[in-house]
Amino acid sequence: MRTTAVVAVALALSSAPLVAQESKPVPKDSIRVFVPGCTKARIFTAGRRTQDEPGSVDIPEGTHMRMNGPKALMAEIKAREGSMIGITGLMKKGQYGPAGVNIGGGVRISPGPGPSGGIMVGNPSGNQILIDVEGWRPVVGSCPSR
Repeated sequence: MRTTAVVAVALALSSAPLVAQESKPVPKDSIRVFVPGCTKARIFTAGRRTQDEPGSVDIPEGTHMRMNGPKALMAEIKAREGSMIGITGLMKKGQYGPAGVNIGGGVRISPGPGPSGGIMVGNPSGNQILIDVEGWRPVVGSCPSR
């Protein structure tokens, strides 16, 4: 009889609705985003947004982002390399917009090279977009082959 009671309690607990896992709070200078696209190593390339997978911010197709995340999560994403996925993560506000001013018709005016004759000196990854990956899921579509 005691075993029956234990089994009944276990069944009742297992059939109870699961409490949703709370996500960690977003810092004031960041934004949580969902972006569909493809990966290669630790670089994520934003893909075309569809109506069923629109994404959560206006990141242009083809934008490259460097992914940071836990080793286990990055290994899962690496295993999906070559197939379309959507990643959820945190980005600093304003870092994903293209440089310059949009004047319409796909035309954007941005700063030119400095007075050093166009030679760029400094960190080549200094203006790279970063995303702290929190999770991923498969999405419909295919990645372009090279």
